[in-house]
Amino acid sequence: MRRVFVSNLALVLVLNLLVKPFYILGIDAAVQVRVGTEAYGGYAALLSLSFLLNILLDLGITNWNTRHVARDVASMRGQFNGVVVLRVLLVLLYAGVLFLAAFVLGYRGAEVQLLAVLVLNQALAATILFLRGNIAAAQRFAQDSLLSVLDRALLIGLCAWLLWGRGTGAPFNILWFAWAQTLAYGITAMVALVLVVRHTGPPRPRWDPAFVKGVLRQSAPYALLVLLMSFYYRTDTVMLERLLPDGKLHAGIYAQGFRFFEAFNMLGYLLAGLLLPMFSRLLGTGASVAPLAGLATRLVLAGAIAVAVIGSFHAQEVMDLRYDEHTDASAPAFAVLIWSFVAVCITYVFGTLLTASGDLRALNFMAAGGMVLNIALNLVLIPRYQALGAAWAGLITQGATALVQVAIAARRFDLRPQWGPAFGLVGYATALLLLAWLSEAREMPLLLAVPVLGAAAVGLAAVAGLLPLSGLKGLIVQWSDKRKAGP
Repeated sequence: MRRVFVSNLALVLVLNLLVKPFYILGIDAAVQVRVGTEAYGGYAALLSLSFLLNILLDLGITNWNTRHVARDVASMRGQFNGVVVLRVLLVLLYAGVLFLAAFVLGYRGAEVQLLAVLVLNQALAATILFLRGNIAAAQRFAQDSLLSVLDRALLIGLCAWLLWGRGTGAPFNILWFAWAQTLAYGITAMVALVLVVRHTGPPRPRWDPAFVKGVLRQSAPYALLVLLMSFYYRTDTVMLERLLPDGKLHAGIYAQGFRFFEAFNMLGYLLAGLLLPMFSRLLGTGASVAPLAGLATRLVLAGAIAVAVIGSFHAQEVMDLRYDEHTDASAPAFAVLIWSFVAVCITYVFGTLLTASGDLRALNFMAAGGMVLNIALNLVLIPRYQALGAAWAGLITQGATALVQVAIAARRFDLRPQWGPAFGLVGYATALLLLAWLSEAREMPLLLAVPVLGAAAVGLAAVAGLLPLSGLKGLIVQWSDKRKAGP
């Protein structure tokens, strides 16, 4: 299982590093530059609002379904046909509740029109995740990896034409960006459906109240968990936009740094998508999860700490590299926010393990505490420190909830500290921080600091025992043997 994890993680990383950074830092950032920080801030706030209630589209069904299909692939057909009608009804529920929330918050006119397109996009995105969950549960990780970048690859092409290829000189409209996402999501959903139908046969939707009731009863804890975590992950932008007199501007400033954080966070999310069916399979067979959990933790922390160190020490240069305005305000927020990536990666390992085990009661208590903590911190910090206050609220919340999840998982699965890797991790982080400080003190330019510190991170991680060199060697030998054997 560890070899499967490493090989598929490598595939996911290669594909996503080729596509998603260019989309987020090239296309998405170009849209913000073209429409302006304030207009994009309004879009970002509406997008965050649509994410807050996103769980109503799914109610935890995707996580529940992935966990069960991973343990019994033959059940995919029955479960798929049984939830199709339910998911259509959930789209209507989501739209109704979201528009009501938008009205209460004071959104009107063009904002509601934009929100309507975002509702459609969220429905399509949730459908893609459900279909990908079935594909990953069937251990078709290569197909899942390709689907993970297809929508963004399509969106790059569409938006590149809208931004730079049009003959007309009409100003770029943020609605164009939203509709381009609709088209990209729609095509990806159709491709994913074709791949799933190859396993299930032609869809035959059925309404079975008893089945639906059973699914909702079992998936409700997942739904509550996602809802609570969404609140402490996505409320910052909405609260910035609503709490401050010039909220759209500050939401746009925050979005500048959050975009880089989200670019890396997508890789962590994909890691969780790989780990959920693997942990579920191990738990279903009664095998130990400790080796896979340890390997995943070492790998993600090695990468996450390197990203956080480089990003925080060179925050101003990172912002100046992509934006022309308000970077003096967005750089300090980004320097704090990027450290949340370390905490989020820990959550993606141990939170996914607890989700796979079905141990959601403790997770929901943790998430409820995180939501209350985050909202309280934002209420105190945003009026005083604006985007920087929201960044600190996020870091404190993500760090606290990550530590709680580690403690719960350690107790639940009797995971004992491995002092060798732990000391290696401390030494790795200390050495990398020192090198980053030296690069800043010597005013090393960003384009030189990134490869230098990146290479140093790889070397230090190997010396500290954070990289699975033996596993990688096994993969290389395996691929070499296959090539020698021929087709």
